[in-house]
Amino acid sequence: MNGKNIMIVGVGGQGTLLTSRILGNLAISAGYDVKLSEVHGMAQRGGSVVTFVRYGEQVAEPIVEEGCADVLIAFERLEALRYLHFLKEDGVVIVNDWRIDPITVVTGAAQYPEKIVDTLQASRKTIAVEATKTAIEMGAPKAFNVVVQGAAARYMGFSKEDWIRVIEKTVPPKTVEVNRKAFEAGYCMEEA
Repeated sequence: MNGKNIMIVGVGGQGTLLTSRILGNLAISAGYDVKLSEVHGMAQRGGSVVTFVRYGEQVAEPIVEEGCADVLIAFERLEALRYLHFLKEDGVVIVNDWRIDPITVVTGAAQYPEKIVDTLQASRKTIAVEATKTAIEMGAPKAFNVVVQGAAARYMGFSKEDWIRVIEKTVPPKTVEVNRKAFEAGYCMEEA
């Protein structure tokens, strides 16, 4: 398998950093050179957070340039739309079909765009999943990001078993079982 350029986007507190660590550990365990970069728009809960994970035989730098991402993993609809221009024409977006209003919408300075998933689907291959709803129904709302990872796993080139093994080694020990279940739920999930 050739390397990949992955972009993970969300808002503060959604687990973008944990997701980049899991993906980075997965690529390292497969013998790839890995570079990670974290970019915080606003590093508190609610602010835009972007992480890049690049892996391959040899990776020179961690930043994924516009139009070069193979996969865009988005934990919120608007964040997927905001960073869509980073995705290759033949890339894939895995998006949590969930809305979190940014401060500009909360204060009335802007409106939340309508039909974001439709816009994404008109532009690129888009897998929309109801990860937050699924995690809430499982009784583990914080594990929605691992549900999204399960849905994204099919586009990364690693086995399901490798994902589960790395997740088990990366998440806090008391959360291993719930994260395993969350990954399995996402892995088996159909588009929303």
